Amino acid sequence: ENSSANMPITKRRCSLAAVSLVIALSSTLSKTATGFAYAPNFITKIIEQSTGIAPVGLLDVTGGSGSLAVTDADADITTSSESSPSFVGPITTRFPPEPNGYLHLGHAKAVSFNFAVARAFSAGKGRCHMRLDDTNPTKEDEEYVKSILEDVRWIQRGCPPFDVDDSVDAVELSEEDRGPWYGPVRKTSDYFSLIYDAAIHLIERGEAFVDELTAEEMREYRGTLTEAGKESPWRNRSIEENLELFRGMRNGDYPEGKYVLRAKIDMSSPNLNMRDPVIYRIKHESHQATGDEWCIYPMYDFSHPIADAAEGVTHSLCTLEFEDHRPLYDWVAERVFDAGLVDRLPRQIEFSRLNLKYTVLSKRKLIKLVEDKHVTGWDDPRMPTLSGIRRRGVPPAAIRLFCERMGISKSDSNIDFSIMEDCTREVMDDASPRAFAILEPLKVTITNWEDGKLEDFAVPRHPKRAELGDRTVPFGKTVYIERSDFFDLEGPDGIANGGRPPEGFKRFLPDGKVRLKYAYVISCNEIIRDPETNEPVELLCTYYPETRAGNTPEGEARVKGIIQWVEASSGTKCKVMQYDRLFKTEEPGKESGDFLDDINEESLTILHNVILEPSVGADAVTIIDKLSNNPGSEVEKIYHSSLAYQFERSGYFALDSSSNVDDLVFNRVVTLRDTWDAGSATQPKKDENIHINHDKEGKQTQQKQKNKNTGGNAAVLDDARRVALRAGTILEAGPHPEANSLILCKLDCGDVNEAGEPEEPRTVVAGLAGKIPFDELVNRKVVCITNLKPARMRGIESTAMLLAASDGQEGDDEVVQLLDVPDSVPNGELLSFENMKPCEPDAILKSKGALKVWDRVKAQLRVNDEGEATYQNDGTVRKIMTSAGPVRVTSLKNCTIG
Repeated sequence: ENSSANMPITKRRCSLAAVSLVIALSSTLSKTATGFAYAPNFITKIIEQSTGIAPVGLLDVTGGSGSLAVTDADADITTSSESSPSFVGPITTRFPPEPNGYLHLGHAKAVSFNFAVARAFSAGKGRCHMRLDDTNPTKEDEEYVKSILEDVRWIQRGCPPFDVDDSVDAVELSEEDRGPWYGPVRKTSDYFSLIYDAAIHLIERGEAFVDELTAEEMREYRGTLTEAGKESPWRNRSIEENLELFRGMRNGDYPEGKYVLRAKIDMSSPNLNMRDPVIYRIKHESHQATGDEWCIYPMYDFSHPIADAAEGVTHSLCTLEFEDHRPLYDWVAERVFDAGLVDRLPRQIEFSRLNLKYTVLSKRKLIKLVEDKHVTGWDDPRMPTLSGIRRRGVPPAAIRLFCERMGISKSDSNIDFSIMEDCTREVMDDASPRAFAILEPLKVTITNWEDGKLEDFAVPRHPKRAELGDRTVPFGKTVYIERSDFFDLEGPDGIANGGRPPEGFKRFLPDGKVRLKYAYVISCNEIIRDPETNEPVELLCTYYPETRAGNTPEGEARVKGIIQWVEASSGTKCKVMQYDRLFKTEEPGKESGDFLDDINEESLTILHNVILEPSVGADAVTIIDKLSNNPGSEVEKIYHSSLAYQFERSGYFALDSSSNVDDLVFNRVVTLRDTWDAGSATQPKKDENIHINHDKEGKQTQQKQKNKNTGGNAAVLDDARRVALRAGTILEAGPHPEANSLILCKLDCGDVNEAGEPEEPRTVVAGLAGKIPFDELVNRKVVCITNLKPARMRGIESTAMLLAASDGQEGDDEVVQLLDVPDSVPNGELLSFENMKPCEPDAILKSKGALKVWDRVKAQLRVNDEGEATYQNDGTVRKIMTSAGPVRVTSLKNCTIG
């Protein structure tokens, strides 16, 4: 109440509904894409085969028939499962991080998959445990425990809980224990007594001994991959002596390093992990959970299978680096099972870890970034830590969607960071309300508007989600527009461009008109300039009352340019942190030798004078007040970043945790489109002749963008002949079952088999949802690319690509039109370029450079001022031709094709 008492009237009105909006947005952002959307994979197949229980909710990638075969690479896992004891349920997975650091995106894959597998096998009472592997007190800390639990709660937010139907697990849980996992938070330290008993059992069986070789001597005795190891001289101690020494270790009779307990397996094993591994060591340190109760601690390879078995974990899913450890896992699990210490045998199955381009996930490297102050801390929004990603504003549903799209396999791959960004856009586009925010303000004074008068416009918070309601946007005599939306023909921009506007520029010109979105059309009468720089600082304009709210008077041409704006007296000033990728190379350090040399110095730009529409300021004050009074429980904790928007035509932004009611800070989560150029960390892909840059503290500078050529004109010309542009007819069109931004089409591309018989239509997944009505797509003759490598898009393989033209607007304002082919052209006809000799394209662009080939060709495709599709290269413009004439679009002109 106190925070909003001095707000303008419009802000106070907006704030009345802000609490409910924040709750609705938080719910939406967490619940979007929560369903189990993994495709069937070798792990789900193994579980199904070994338990006889079928998974539910998997993506149907077989078209309703057939099944996923287990590959040869996984045959050893399947075979070993058939020889194990009969399955005893319920199906149980676990996520067992060591509390010695902060979780990052690599952990997110393990979290998402372990929880998702358990939900998929709900028929087997699937459940996922949360366990902290706290066996190394030297590196562990309560701070990490709290951070890990918070991250797992957050990333699983909005997912359905597991049913607790067991009287042992149905007890009332403490606040710390509550979460998306099944039952309480478990710790390996809960089983220290059991693990100790297991070690005693091995000694009594003659399968473990106390050794006193030094660490260096142990390495020498271990041998190599091609040479067998040597047995320790202490390997054949008597059982009695081993028991006495081990109990002495337990009682604290010996210093650290004096003794270790080793399993007695096989020093000649080809698997180094089976050469008498250490299973216990002495550590005279207090444990964050057990205090000083223990001074010996088990090694991970020993404690892990015992803890899994004790908890009833049926399937221990882990990453591929533990594949060579599986024989030891099985060796330990079988012996504690045979001893009657546990009543079931868990099974370890490995999958590939997550590797991301343009980032590092190594704990050592992340620590280096923090300690050397290349970032502000572990929650710096550029860090791949979950705390950093959360602060930046990435919704947990976007991370789960990303993990689902990556799928599960045993093949290592290096995933492009843009896929993560695309998932973020998809989730935030559906969930985030729209708002006006002027990042680079230029003052506009409406000279024929009454002084002091404000007019309110009721504007939808989201164009496709009426349940979010309206926001009030006031209009008055003075407004701010984006500096980049006004092209000054006589200023530095115009001089640099020869006194002409950039090709395709449709916004505000000194001698033109532009529509202020939702409000009026204005025209510029006078430009007031900075006397030193000649830069415009204010525009004196006239508004046209008859054009209110999108109206075009009869007999007048529609004004094409539409820009956002914010009224000056009611707007809220804030700071915007524009984040980009932390590294400028795909694999930091690979070429330079030091990953720090590849840090992107332009990964953060700070804008100090951003102007927000009043509803955003009111919403921000409300959530800050709520956080200061009641931040919520550990399970339903509210974060600043829960308040997120699409700032129209700028990107997606979220409130930063450093904000207070007097100093709002928003983080750019992701741009509206992928603007990253792999060739340069500072150059966007978007082809704009003039742009305004900011230094790291927001100072504006101008520069003319260089026209980069990625491969030379001749190379691009050759590339064009490699791409198969063909005519095709859309037979069916409808929504994608798993993604609101995608559509699914059946396309007749004229394909025939070797016998000359027609083949089945191709499946095309396209990002055209909401751009073109489905009834306008069916039976339409279009241009498609038929020789790109098939791509799986949200579980469905797309085997062709539709070509379309775009007017270049951002977000919901974008106009998209397909490239139309005359109806008389047969399906499958290979299209050509005017005055170019036809050439048979590649059968399939499947090389690593295929994407670059298409990118280079796409960069040269444009619609001319006659509405014809053209290919422009080396100063020559060639129409895209069919046997019945040129390819055209319905109404767009002078725009890009993609």
